Amino acid sequence: MKTAVRKRKTSLDTHELPLVLRTRPALDLSDEQFFELCQINRDLRIERNAAGELLIMPPAGWGTSDRNSEINLQLRTWAKRDGTGIATDSSAGFRLPNTAVRSPDAAWIGKSRLDPIPAQQREKFLPACPDFVLELRSPSDRLADVQAKMEEYLANGARLGWLLDPANRHVYVYRPGVPVERLDAPDTISGDPVLPGFVLDLREIW
Repeated sequence: MKTAVRKRKTSLDTHELPLVLRTRPALDLSDEQFFELCQINRDLRIERNAAGELLIMPPAGWGTSDRNSEINLQLRTWAKRDGTGIATDSSAGFRLPNTAVRSPDAAWIGKSRLDPIPAQQREKFLPACPDFVLELRSPSDRLADVQAKMEEYLANGARLGWLLDPANRHVYVYRPGVPVERLDAPDTISGDPVLPGFVLDLREIW
């Protein structure tokens, strides 16, 4: 008689992403060590949450990458014209006040907040939360996980956040002190007053 053996499901079995790697208390990586870990695993996108857990994600799919490239093109073009801040893409890491290290799909931070940070330190994870953050939900992302990340940005100093969900054509708008607003299939969205004059053309994204 055969005895059924129940196999414990893991993130890899169910294809749930990100893959969560818990290292504490066996290994507590410093900021420098975590930065070096990311450098030697450039094919992976690795974030760290406030609990010190490593969140490992594979490269984005082609469709998500195409949308993200368009978003960053529009944001970067506006930022260069505006001149008061710097826009970055998903390869930039930000060390938030709660010690999490996040890489939003698009971000903007004012030059007045960048100026006090030494140039050498800017070559690693920036010790600051962006003024504006954008997350683009990919097919493998659980909505609740990305929403929690957006709330974390607000709690750590972001003044405006957009969560784009292309599959449902929803945009969730996050602002400090007010309820989250959901927009259904908008053609455009304005960044005023945090990003004065910036309008993201979502027709290029959907």
